[in-house]
Amino acid sequence: MNKKWIALIAVLALVVFGSAATAVTFITIGSGGVGGTYYPLGGAMAEILTKANIGIKATSRSTAASKENCRLVASDKAQIGMSMGSTLYQAYTGTEAFGQDGKLPLRILMHMYPAPQHLVTTTKTGIKSFEDIKGKKVSLGAPGGGDQILSRIILETAGIDPDKDLQKQQLTQPEGVMALKDGNVDAVFWNFAAPGSAVLEVAAVRDIVLIPLPEELVKKVVETHPFLFPYTIIKGTYPGIDKDIMTVADGNFLVVHENMPEELGYNLVSTIIGNAKAFMDITQQASHFVPEEASVGIIPFTSGSVKYFKEKGIEVK
Repeated sequence: MNKKWIALIAVLALVVFGSAATAVTFITIGSGGVGGTYYPLGGAMAEILTKANIGIKATSRSTAASKENCRLVASDKAQIGMSMGSTLYQAYTGTEAFGQDGKLPLRILMHMYPAPQHLVTTTKTGIKSFEDIKGKKVSLGAPGGGDQILSRIILETAGIDPDKDLQKQQLTQPEGVMALKDGNVDAVFWNFAAPGSAVLEVAAVRDIVLIPLPEELVKKVVETHPFLFPYTIIKGTYPGIDKDIMTVADGNFLVVHENMPEELGYNLVSTIIGNAKAFMDITQQASHFVPEEASVGIIPFTSGSVKYFKEKGIEVK
């Protein structure tokens, strides 16, 4: 073989193998609406994954949160989605809100943090107890979000028909903030880590009231929906709230498609947990980004996560 052909082959090899070495996997992260924890956390994750030198270019996409994210991931329009556990469970089993979708091909990348359900009003409405919301203008959350799924679980367990017993509203978090400020809605259900910026925004201009859920209602909700758990929003978490507030909390998960390659899943979860401190500037809930808590699941984990947690001495399915 002459030198000309040897040189040509060398150039082709450099092009082929060089391109493979610099191949980039593009990742879209479905986050949530402005005002909750998902939105800024998604942006931070995209930045950290992109800069981690693991061959990933990530971007964050604002969505209606859990319900939409599960569908986006299942259809590969997003590769990572943030979802509440209640929504994820229904998506995976093809039940209730996902009855027409059927079972979606989803897996857990990691559990992020617990998020309590907030029932927020102001002193002007006169609402002081859970029963007082009957007949009032109450937002259950955005139509495509997990807030509404959890709101309905609570209301229906309490024997309250949101379509008959309330003046039902379906507001996004920013819309709910404005409606509470302006007095156009009496109360709003929100689900996010405490303290949530949406509540703090209302509290900056109005005297807020957090409505606790009755103890018996909490017990019934948890008994019938094992992916939920009792939770107390500690007094002082929000301005003017001087008593502990009993409620229920949902887990928050990073969700991926069941066909995600093992190496990709491993790189994603190890990078996110490995950079937990960097997320603390976004939310204090990043303190939960440790293997012991991140490995708590309600549906199966993706294979890369199984591998990662096994290396940490934790067996998951």
